[in-house]
Amino acid sequence: MSGTLFLVSTPIGNLEDITLRALRVLREADLIAAEDTRRTAKLLAHYAISRPTISFHQHNIRSRLPQLLARLERGDTVALVSDAGTPGISDPGVELVRACAEKGLPVDPVPGASAPLVAAIASGFPMEPMTIFGFAPSRAKDRKAWLERIQTVSDTFTFFEVPHRIRQTLAEIASMFGNRPIMVGRELTKLHQQFLRGRSADIIGQLTNPVGEFTIVVGPIEIKKPAGCVANDREIWNEFGRSTVNGCVGRRAAIVGLARKYGRSPKEVYAIIERMKDSGV
Repeated sequence: MSGTLFLVSTPIGNLEDITLRALRVLREADLIAAEDTRRTAKLLAHYAISRPTISFHQHNIRSRLPQLLARLERGDTVALVSDAGTPGISDPGVELVRACAEKGLPVDPVPGASAPLVAAIASGFPMEPMTIFGFAPSRAKDRKAWLERIQTVSDTFTFFEVPHRIRQTLAEIASMFGNRPIMVGRELTKLHQQFLRGRSADIIGQLTNPVGEFTIVVGPIEIKKPAGCVANDREIWNEFGRSTVNGCVGRRAAIVGLARKYGRSPKEVYAIIERMKDSGV
């Protein structure tokens, strides 16, 4: 009989933010697969848990994945934990889960803390729907392309950023996202927890010495119907063509611009563009 892979959510800062079930699973596991064994060791020591641990992160996934699958196939119970929060969001957990699903091995999630969710509920922004992204790319060119892509998401979304890039990322958001409301959560659930709210440009001024872990929540695009500024599908399609061909504007930027101009969501403008394109006009 095969063993079970438990996806165990751990605290994102405050060590009290762990469930009784999570503690029981960790105490009973044959093996704990941790993104950072040193960080996990502090949690285990705090709760007097002594179980074998093994590292499992992006840099050793190729060698560790078959080892963990072999342990599960022979009947061992494996508890997967990330550095903090729910595994499978910004760690290789999703690949292990996918491999287990393909082999028919049991997977059992143990819910708990999640930084994106904690930040989002503290923002006050609408959460239906909400999109969770991981860390922003480190390279400037990749990050800019990534921000251009996610700016078309009209609803609330959240992502992570590291201290030494937070000011630069907020500056890029200010120039690309317009006046969308922002909330930056720092050191969530920890002693020096902080929430900064407003527009990107305003928040930058409050980050004089950025330290800690940052979670950014971007509020939804405010849709206003501009007075006397109405366009039908064909007019939007024609203006999209002029912007992207003659104006040398990128496809995503053109869609966002049209959405703002005509008081529609980017999703609605995108649907119009695709519909008109398929119609062959």
